[in-house]
Amino acid sequence: MSQSLASILIHIIFSTKMRRPLIQNDVIKDLHSYMAGISRAYKGHVHEIGGIEDHVHILLSLPRTVTLSHLIEEIKKSSSVWIKTKGKFYNDFAWQSGYGAFSIGQSNFDAVRMYIQNQKEHHKKMTFQDELRAFLNKYKIAYDEKHLWD
Repeated sequence: MSQSLASILIHIIFSTKMRRPLIQNDVIKDLHSYMAGISRAYKGHVHEIGGIEDHVHILLSLPRTVTLSHLIEEIKKSSSVWIKTKGKFYNDFAWQSGYGAFSIGQSNFDAVRMYIQNQKEHHKKMTFQDELRAFLNKYKIAYDEKHLWD
């Protein structure tokens, strides 16, 4: 094959530091657009982005030339700097140091996209902590509860 081709779909979840409800309605749309722009700058494509006041979900196609950890680091770092320019309320904004990343197949694409679109409804019934535990269990990822929420 004379060219390298890849289709790597990833569902990424990360929260604000200490799950503080800092993502307010006045910035949420612009924040999500900004984060998608960072991904585009690294040749990634965000298919869906959503969340609530204390966390975000991103469904993206990972570019074959960038590592997942580097892309997430850039999205978190740059968006944290950006949101601090939006007023005093955001001066102490920070993302939690870790993240969850889950590979999905094309057959699950629409379901994950819909799941991300319905975050507000979903979180009327389930906390972020329970949601993340459910994903970790579903994907059979071992974790230590005491380090999960640092």
